[in-house]
Formats: sequence, structure tokens, C-alpha cells
Amino acid sequence: MSRLQLGFWSFLVLLGMVFMRAPIGLAMLLCGFGGWYYAMNGNPTPLLAKLKSETYTTFSSYSLSIIPMFLLMGQFATISGMSKALFKAAESFLGHRRGGVAMAAVGACAGFGAICGSSLATAATMSRVALPELRRYGYSGGFSTATLAAGGTLGILIPPSVILVIYAILTEQNIAKLFLAAFVPGILAAIGYMLTISLYVRLYPNSAGTREPVPMAERWKALGSTWPVLVIFLVVVGGIYLGWFTPTEGSAIGAAGTGLVALLSGSLNWAGFKEALLGTAKATAMIFFIVLGASFYNGFLALSGVPQVMADWVLTQGFSPWVVLSVILFFYLIFGCLMDSLSMILLTVPIFFPVISAMDFGMSPEHLAIWFGILVLIVVEVGLITPPVGMNLFIINAMDRETPMTETYKAVMFFVGSDILRVILLVLFPAITLFLLPS
Repeated sequence: MSRLQLGFWSFLVLLGMVFMRAPIGLAMLLCGFGGWYYAMNGNPTPLLAKLKSETYTTFSSYSLSIIPMFLLMGQFATISGMSKALFKAAESFLGHRRGGVAMAAVGACAGFGAICGSSLATAATMSRVALPELRRYGYSGGFSTATLAAGGTLGILIPPSVILVIYAILTEQNIAKLFLAAFVPGILAAIGYMLTISLYVRLYPNSAGTREPVPMAERWKALGSTWPVLVIFLVVVGGIYLGWFTPTEGSAIGAAGTGLVALLSGSLNWAGFKEALLGTAKATAMIFFIVLGASFYNGFLALSGVPQVMADWVLTQGFSPWVVLSVILFFYLIFGCLMDSLSMILLTVPIFFPVISAMDFGMSPEHLAIWFGILVLIVVEVGLITPPVGMNLFIINAMDRETPMTETYKAVMFFVGSDILRVILLVLFPAITLFLLPS
């Protein structure tokens, strides 16, 4: 069997292991290990040397240190009660409208995503805050859980985003520019979800109750309590973009800032501090193991020549760049239902990015890479809420056992429709993503 054939077969073996519920990081590591072993004609010496050097090279990357810092920032933000302040502020302005409490939950998810960077953490944190209020005002179970699952996806789209950092490392792009490019699509996502809520409560009037308007003085007071979120976001993202510090330095400043806010608010004690560090360590270990597995497997794919052969084949077929892009995005939609977002990015970007880079979309290579990254991020985000195995859906329903999963599935398809319309809009008009970038 040639190396090329081995590369193609390894992908099928990997998918089989994933469908048998093997951890994705382990599956990629074993497939990469087996591929290297076969490619080296059964000689274990170069393979063991590769395992040693690949591990050191991967984990000694300075850029990867941004991940635990952003995760720690999210941990401190959860402890400090910022999520509750964000929800109360949004609820005071929107809660009296039809579907307003659900809109407030989406707005609070967007705000929390600006200091968290993790979709799963955003969904879990905001559910603890918003689910009791949604229940209190008569929102149906399926509508409530679907809203929070969709709102949680804003955690990886609105910068800072852990997934965008991984994409930037894989494609050697500027992290600050990717954060900037994600800003407008993130705002569009939040607006799209709110419009979806407005449509849903008109189609199903009994799915949402009403509440009394909050006096204007109380609204401004609630809004004022969210100032730490705004300050941290502006310092971190603004400082990175203005060149005051690198993304890695910005993540450390953000973690220190949210930790200080939690300490001064009295919500951070020694036990909470240890819990935040332990939670960050667990999440970082999981992510880094997947990164190692992907690095080993993608190294083997590069050795087999699969990415280059695929790119050459697509070019020789004469397919339109837009057709190729559409097929790739459709692939992400399908497999996003079966795999988590990080694994999808690490597994597919090294294969698909060379194909897209070789095609002419009428823009510079840098802009093409950034635009494609935002599109991939959004489509992967859709996978988090797409049945049957959207990760956010399981997290939310685990916190609301009374709501059948089927009810959540029915309601969440409205939000999936909003996401697909947004993807189409960003594909047709790349300037929406790119116009903030310096020329």
C-alpha cells in the first residue's frame, strides 16, 4: 500500500473510531502513530523520535499559552458573578418585550462570550443564571433550552475565542486580525438570534410569558453594574489590536483583570481560586491532548501527500471556487452534528485550507485565510446546536432534566435556520467580515 493510499484509509479508520465513541484526541494519535509506523516500514526508532520531538514542538509553542489564560479568564468571570450582572442588565431593557427574557439571555451570552472564549462554558454558565428566570416568566422548556444552547455558541464567535486561536496557529495567521474579523459576524449572530426569538414567539404565542417593564432608573443602575465586562473586553481586545501587547500578553492581562474583579467583589476565596485553577487545568489538558493527537495525525497526512493531492485534483477538475467552498461548508454542517468544534477544526483545516488557498476568490491570501476561518468557525458553531449530538444541547438539557430533548430539538431548528442564513450572507458579501481589517 502506498503512503497516499494509507493516508486515505487512515481517515476512514479515524471516523470509524470516532463513531465507536473513542476520544477524538486518542483516535487521531493512534491513527497518526499507526500511519507513521507503516510508513517507516515497521521501524520503531524514527517513530519514537518523532513522538518525542512532536510532543516538545507542539507544547513549547508560545502561541498555545494563550489558551489556558483565556480559559482562566472565563473561570474567574463565572465566579465573579459577571454573568448574572449581564443578564440582569439585558433583562431590564428587553424583558418586558414579547420574548424579551429570551432575548436578554442571548444578549448576556454575547457579553459573557466577550470575556470567556468558550462556547460550552458560556452555555453552562448562562443556563444557571437565565433558566430560573425563563421558567419564572412562563417560557416553555424547549424554547428556553434551545435559546440558551444557541446563545452559548456566541462564546466561540465573539472574540476572544479559543477556536480562533487554534485556527490562527494552524494556518499561521494573525490572531488580532482574526479577532477583529469575527466581531461583526458575532454581532450579526446575536441580532439574528433575537430576530429568531421574535419570530418564534409570534408563531407560538404560548411559548413565552410577559413581565412588567423596569423603571428607567433601575435599568441604568443594572447597566452600570456591567462595567467590569466592558473594561476587560476593551483592554484585552482593544489592547491587542492597537499593539499595546501581544495576544498572549492580552490573555494574561484579561485573566488577571477578571481575577481582580472577582477578588474585589468578594466572590473569590481560596477554595474558589483553587477550583478555578483546577477547572482551567482540566480543560487545558483536554484541549492540549487533542492538539497533540491532531498534530501527530496531520503530520502523517502531510507525509502521505493527501492534502496536496486533494488540492491538485480539485484544481484539475475545473470546479468553481464557490462550488468547492459550498461543498466544504456543507461537509462541516454534516460532520459538525457528530464531532465537537475543536476536533473538527484540528482534523479538517490542514486538509481543506490548502484546497481553498489554491483557488482564486478575488482577494489577497491573508484576507482569504481570515474570511475562510470565520466561515468555518460559524459553520462549526452550528454543529454545536444541530441534532442529534450538538454538544450545547446536551449541556443545557443536563441542567434542565424536566424538558424532553425532542422539545429542544424542535425549537433549536429555528436558530439553526438563522445561522445558515448568516453563513449565506457572509459567503455572498465577504466585505462584512473583512471591512474592519487594515488594508
